Amino acid sequence: MRKLLVLLFVAVLACSSFAQPSQASVYPVQQGFVDNHGALIYYEAMGRGAPLVIVHGGPGASHDYFLPYLLPLMRTNRLIFIDERGSGKSSKFEDPKDYTVGNMVEDLEAVRVALGLGKISLLGHSFGGVVVEAYALKYQKNLSHLILGSTFASTTELNEALARMKAGLDPKDQQRVLALESAGLFGKGEVWEHGRYPEEYAKLAWGKAYFPYLYRNRPDPNYDPVSSNTSTAWDVYREMWGSDGEFVVDGNLKEVEYVDRLHEIKVPTLIIVGDHDESDPNMSKEMHEKIARSQLVILPNSGHMTFVDQNAQFVKTVRKFVGSGK
Repeated sequence: MRKLLVLLFVAVLACSSFAQPSQASVYPVQQGFVDNHGALIYYEAMGRGAPLVIVHGGPGASHDYFLPYLLPLMRTNRLIFIDERGSGKSSKFEDPKDYTVGNMVEDLEAVRVALGLGKISLLGHSFGGVVVEAYALKYQKNLSHLILGSTFASTTELNEALARMKAGLDPKDQQRVLALESAGLFGKGEVWEHGRYPEEYAKLAWGKAYFPYLYRNRPDPNYDPVSSNTSTAWDVYREMWGSDGEFVVDGNLKEVEYVDRLHEIKVPTLIIVGDHDESDPNMSKEMHEKIARSQLVILPNSGHMTFVDQNAQFVKTVRKFVGSGK
């Protein structure tokens, strides 16, 4: 009888142990919109710790391409992703002239104030790096850390890098690119295609020309230049990048010439870039020379999507930087 009672006791303990709730951490997601004088800016917030605001590239992309790669950072920071005006889930404007770096800076500040974030760490990738540079030049007092990922501070220099990529195409592909650009890239095909690149041009520019500079270590098996062509917010893209193709910026981003002002940035700054980046690493080296309190990290065997190619190293570098206090 005693032996039976012991067995029953052991069985109850086993069942009790099996029924214990999971010790896994739960990170709720907060979503919403901040109304900045008519611009409804979408945000997603998740994680715990000091705020790290993350600004996507494009122009005309959305925060989605950061996911799931940056999610590990939520273990040590509260991540706030935003969609820039006109992009992703944020509101559109009838007049594309509302799509400017200056207006996006004000949207970013409105999100910071509305969410009561106080001082923030701020990460911008690619075109998003331009937005956060402009933010730092105006609202530096609101920053604890600045992270410039695979970006540029001079459109003149970016155009030189783009021209080199174009020149590196196979001669036949380069001739076809030139022919398509000479014929005009918009207003072609079916009515619903008029506002975006022809499919052939998208494959040549975003495929053959760009892909070697986007990925090196971990090429995205789902990457598709045609789907990128259809997911871009083209009203934003054409206003800011321009309408003469991928290899020259001649929209309102021509105004971006910050190199001679970078010395004004005094907050701790991390500059991170891939060694085979679409944003030529030499531009990052120049930014490092101009920003006194900056660190430069060049990730090996990495293209523009550094947080994909070298995910563990990227996350570790950012986490250590924003947690260092310097």
